[in-house]
Amino acid sequence: MASIAIIGTGYVGLVSGACLADFGNTVTCFDIDKEKIERLKKGEIPIFEPGLDLVVGRNTGEKRLRFTDSLEEAMSSCEVIFIAVGTPSDEDGSADLSHVESASRSIGKLIKSYMVIVNKSTVPIGTARKTKGWLLEEIDKRIGKGELEAGRKYFDLVSNPEFLREGSAVYDFTNPDRIVIGADSEHALSIMKDVYRSLRENETPYIETNFESAEMIKYASNAFLAVKITFINETANLCEKLGADIKDVSRAMGLDVRIGPKFLSPGPGYGGSCFPKDTRAFAGMGRDTGSPLSIVESTIIANENQKNLMVKKVETAFGESLQDKTAAILGLAFKPNTNDMRESPAITICRGLAEKGMKLRVFDPESMDEASWRLEGLKSALYFADDEYDAIKGSNALIIITEWNQFRNLNLVKVKELLKEPYFFDLRNIYSREKAESAGLKYFCTGRPF
Repeated sequence: MASIAIIGTGYVGLVSGACLADFGNTVTCFDIDKEKIERLKKGEIPIFEPGLDLVVGRNTGEKRLRFTDSLEEAMSSCEVIFIAVGTPSDEDGSADLSHVESASRSIGKLIKSYMVIVNKSTVPIGTARKTKGWLLEEIDKRIGKGELEAGRKYFDLVSNPEFLREGSAVYDFTNPDRIVIGADSEHALSIMKDVYRSLRENETPYIETNFESAEMIKYASNAFLAVKITFINETANLCEKLGADIKDVSRAMGLDVRIGPKFLSPGPGYGGSCFPKDTRAFAGMGRDTGSPLSIVESTIIANENQKNLMVKKVETAFGESLQDKTAAILGLAFKPNTNDMRESPAITICRGLAEKGMKLRVFDPESMDEASWRLEGLKSALYFADDEYDAIKGSNALIIITEWNQFRNLNLVKVKELLKEPYFFDLRNIYSREKAESAGLKYFCTGRPF
């Protein structure tokens, strides 16, 4: 088993560190945010991710996982160090690598002996080569000062992209479809095999490739899934116009083994920390290299259109001004089982409805704290409800945006009684028309005949 340091205790860093410790490795997670580190030391998990608290608790208890705000301490005995910092979108849509550069240079300023440095962050193709350059610049400075010995090899670099879904990240890390390792050193590859020994013993597919291919695999995978979501959303919109039922269409499509059933559920568009950011960065790479990714470019535009189309759906259903109407919004996170609202369709939909004069009574099981600042500009239109029925009470319409399990079995008779008007917009198709209409509701969904 390996001794590992993780730079960054965000979503990827914390899940990776906890799960790598669960594999029997010794892991130290570092972050510059001292308050976050203190919370983690107390067992407080700063993100909502099912099962993560149990994994963290188990491994801190077994002394395999610890937290520090000192990078020097984290690196003091590690042989492998993972860079798991954020790569947010820059103003032009490209990935901002400033945190990766800062982490790399910090390692170079402290490194004393050979270690494997692993890029876990989602980074553009070519970043591994840049990371090497940043590390070598800092190491060469120290050699020039006599702090390090010339002629020694101080590191090998590895690109090891993550494929974690928020809401099921612990499962995904411990039961991956594949492990991708980009490297130019056999020694580094052998060390990474030891890091992931538990998974290799379970015969998890292991892809060994070069840096550029490993980086490309991450972007190509996310972009393809975003395209698939957008395709089914646009098909659903066409189904509404032509009288077809997207549930039957997507089920039949999914039975084709060449297509598969996943990511074929229509809705208000994709969001989150990965797909929007990664599709923009991927499309930018295509433009910059003269190899445009026209399908990805179109997907980005279509996804934004889909969110706005949900606002239009509500407006069309009422057939009049939405001024002084009230909507109950159920679901603010971009997907269930997370509190993450980054680029959630709910943000666009809430803003669009508020701009048209609607008041909003909002509720989400986990995202209310985040919503308080994500929707800050709408506060005059917002009421933060205590639960789903409190949100529905006195509203003119119920709009389900995120398909949390607790929204799947609402008492629709009670819903009808609580609403001023019986408008029900099921943007995730989790109810049947028959059930909704039998309760006296005017039912509107995505991609099914009216």
